[in-house]
Amino acid sequence: MSNADAAACTVRPAIGFFERYLTAWVALCIVAGIAVGQALPQIFQAIGRMELAHVNLPVGVLIWVMIVPMLIKIDFSAMAQVRNQWRGIGVTLFVNWLVKPFSMALLGWVFVRHVFAPWLRADQLDSYVAGLILLAAAPCTAMVFVWSQLCKGDPYFTLSQVALNDSIMIIAFAPLVALLLGLSAIAVPWDTLIISVALYIVVPVAIAQVVRRRLLARGDAHFRRAVARLGPYSICALLATLVLLFAFQGQAIVREPLVIAMLAVPILVQVLVNSGLAYLLNRRLGVAHCVAGPSSLIGASNFFELAVATAISLFGFHSGAALATVVGVLIEVPVMLLVVGIVNRSQPWYEASRIPRA
Repeated sequence: MSNADAAACTVRPAIGFFERYLTAWVALCIVAGIAVGQALPQIFQAIGRMELAHVNLPVGVLIWVMIVPMLIKIDFSAMAQVRNQWRGIGVTLFVNWLVKPFSMALLGWVFVRHVFAPWLRADQLDSYVAGLILLAAAPCTAMVFVWSQLCKGDPYFTLSQVALNDSIMIIAFAPLVALLLGLSAIAVPWDTLIISVALYIVVPVAIAQVVRRRLLARGDAHFRRAVARLGPYSICALLATLVLLFAFQGQAIVREPLVIAMLAVPILVQVLVNSGLAYLLNRRLGVAHCVAGPSSLIGASNFFELAVATAISLFGFHSGAALATVVGVLIEVPVMLLVVGIVNRSQPWYEASRIPRA
């Protein structure tokens, strides 16, 4: 590992109470979300309709609460160190844009058209596959900050990688989806894409930097205490988001549990395969663990807001494509937390025989 990579991996505090039992909290939130969604459907339907260009505003606010405490820690004057992490950036770009969409197309063909075809609606098979491809065609924008924090990832790498992916997505999303779906023209919901980038990146970064400057103006000790106090809010917002997402889709889960379970299989396989590929490539290239962790998570995560909006615009609200993207929404948090756990537990193995690079 180079000196620059070593410097990038700073020591983080011991895992907190919420993080220690996060799997249990997630399970409780899933059950609670489905239960309250069934008990109070009108309330959650009303909350679900609070959207701007298919971006749910209450969820957007919760994501701010999740990621702003993490962004406050970022000193933009130190962003220059990212140039030493080009191997991690290259691996993430390779998996995001050259592996993930095509592997999902293959998995959709295997599971939807063959393995599970007898139990799925025959007239929706093409639509289910299209939804899975839409889900894999764009990398996640906001939640990766949470996953990076939980796996002790380098925040500078994470921010830079997300910004780079957003820039590529504006150019590559429509042609890539058109190629995989065989459609001559893709109606990209530009309002959803632009609003999501602004809502999940531009605005929270601006807020975080204003807060950071004000806290630092009161002294470094005050800054550290404030950051420590804000930390638990990120996890609480993550759990509240999970409750909302499962409450929004509680009716679909109860109505079509078998279909949802079958569509979840290729998504789960895709996440595990692509995150594992990115993790192993980073290890092979001698990348520091604090970069390899978020690299593998960014390489496997999905921008489900964009996928849902595109599926609805192309195939309709009640289509199999829309349902497939909703399944991506439902399993995003539990599956990515599984990957976070694997990354954290495997750190000694990762660093034991990693090929060093100068």
